[in-house]
Amino acid sequence: MPAKIPYDNLPPPSSQTIDSYRPPVVQRPANPILSLLFRRPWLGLLALLALPLLWLGVFYLGSLASLLVQSFFYVDEDTGSVVRQFSLQSFQALATQTYFDIVARTALMAAAVTIASAIVGFPIAYFMARFARPRLKGILYLLVILPLWSSYLVRVYSWKLILADKGVINWFLNLLHLDAIRDWVLSLPVLGGQSSLSEISHRSLSVSYLGMFLVFVYIWLPYMILPINAALERVPRSMLEASGDLGAPPSRTLRYIILPLAFPGIVAGSIFTFSLTLGDFIIPFIFGNSSYFIGPAVLTLQGTTGNFPLAAALTTVPIVIMGIYLSIAGRLGAFDAL
Repeated sequence: MPAKIPYDNLPPPSSQTIDSYRPPVVQRPANPILSLLFRRPWLGLLALLALPLLWLGVFYLGSLASLLVQSFFYVDEDTGSVVRQFSLQSFQALATQTYFDIVARTALMAAAVTIASAIVGFPIAYFMARFARPRLKGILYLLVILPLWSSYLVRVYSWKLILADKGVINWFLNLLHLDAIRDWVLSLPVLGGQSSLSEISHRSLSVSYLGMFLVFVYIWLPYMILPINAALERVPRSMLEASGDLGAPPSRTLRYIILPLAFPGIVAGSIFTFSLTLGDFIIPFIFGNSSYFIGPAVLTLQGTTGNFPLAAALTTVPIVIMGIYLSIAGRLGAFDAL
């Protein structure tokens, strides 16, 4: 075996060796295009984002700009044709009581669906985040997103059959002799609605505000559960254990630790439930009555009456509402939980 040289007897490094050391030189690409991208890395990023930004700018922002321009036109009452001149007549028409009721009715429904989705979704998300084992958690995730794999229309029309007069819910209520309570609940204007359909001898869940509310909650509930679950997953378990060690009961831990930390997730989920309810027109069209919501009203103005400027002006209302809502949600830290 070769003799070991003690570290103390090692010769000192040569100054010539140190002075002659040069770091390796990075070779630039010979291709001029690659050389340009090497000197300007931001050009490569711009090239990657050019097509998506072009698509976003032309088809999304361009359509919104066209919508905004259309809202400043008006329809001639004599000829029924669109006059392409700047006017505020369409926005003045929105100031009437009819359209104010439509906007208020839609906003209240969106707020009610958001609150109900948060109340129902929070316990499910909390159980998934804190108590479910990995195998059970995977099954719960699957059950939450499984309805999203089916067609939107299939799910909506399935609820139309469930809430029909011969449906499962009415059969169950009749079996328990609760049909009188059902008729009383549906006779309330806030829950049953007021229309010619609701003034017949029997009232139906399939054509009522209550039925519409149930369908909205079912359809958008996954969009509330997943953001709340993501926020609860970030809560350190050691913080909850420390709260218990300091003598806090579970109710105080839930109120002062879990809820504040999960609140950004709740707000993030409310962005989906509120905006999707605000702009939906299929569910109000299928389960609604003569009381319009924003979606069916826009569809009627565009398709039946041909009043494109008024339809465009009415469409700007939920955009403004969501702009205000998103600004408030951003201040509450909702985007950190997405």
